[in-house]
Amino acid sequence: MRIAIVSTPEEIARLAADRIEEVYRSKPDFVLGLATGSSPICLYDELVRRYEAGEISFAKVRSYNLDEYVGLPKDHFEGYMNFIRRHLVGRVDMPEGAAHGPDGWCEDLDEGARLYDEAIKAEGGIDIQVLGIGSDGHIGFNEPGGSLTSRTHVGVLTEQTRRDNARFFDGDIDAVPTHCVTQGIGTIMDSKAHVFMATGKGKARAVKEMIEGGVSQRWPATALQYHDDVLVLLDEDAASELELKDFYKEVWEKERA
Repeated sequence: MRIAIVSTPEEIARLAADRIEEVYRSKPDFVLGLATGSSPICLYDELVRRYEAGEISFAKVRSYNLDEYVGLPKDHFEGYMNFIRRHLVGRVDMPEGAAHGPDGWCEDLDEGARLYDEAIKAEGGIDIQVLGIGSDGHIGFNEPGGSLTSRTHVGVLTEQTRRDNARFFDGDIDAVPTHCVTQGIGTIMDSKAHVFMATGKGKARAVKEMIEGGVSQRWPATALQYHDDVLVLLDEDAASELELKDFYKEVWEKERA
């Protein structure tokens, strides 16, 4: 892991966009994995700014979302395909049909999950995946206790995750779906590169476990320790429990010198 601890979400967004632009420069038709939630919004705004400035194009890009709720109407404001369209895809030059997400509405959810995994493989895999983390250590919707080799699958959301996400549903946990379709940890690990973002003290324990803890199903994000291309971007609050924080800062400064 390469770890950067910076002052603001805007700086995180700039560094994340720099990494994605590196991939674009080497492969304009790259495959982009997209995450939802509050953490990547600044990144998507920065990518839109760069698109409008002519610095990056999404005309040849295909995207694949990490996950989707099960049980929401397709047009629900908080549906993840709608989130991605609202924050990125609908604001850049990505062609119609180039953005994809798990099918949370098909009759056979397990088969739909399998086909989504196969579609990613048919693209040659994801070139760079955007990731955030839940307070319980989940990435995608891979909750604690699940397999670290799982493929795209139907999952059950923990009460903690539903409580965390209730803020998007007017604070009503009962309005948050109980099920999802998510890329599995194995699917995520197949991505060629990752850019990971976390902000706030609420993520500090999960970040500490991900970087400095043992690899464990209890903290699914710890599987990223076995990937050789992960850029971790943190603010001071998210990094506050790291024992080697000063060392990570020193390494980052020397790499950038």
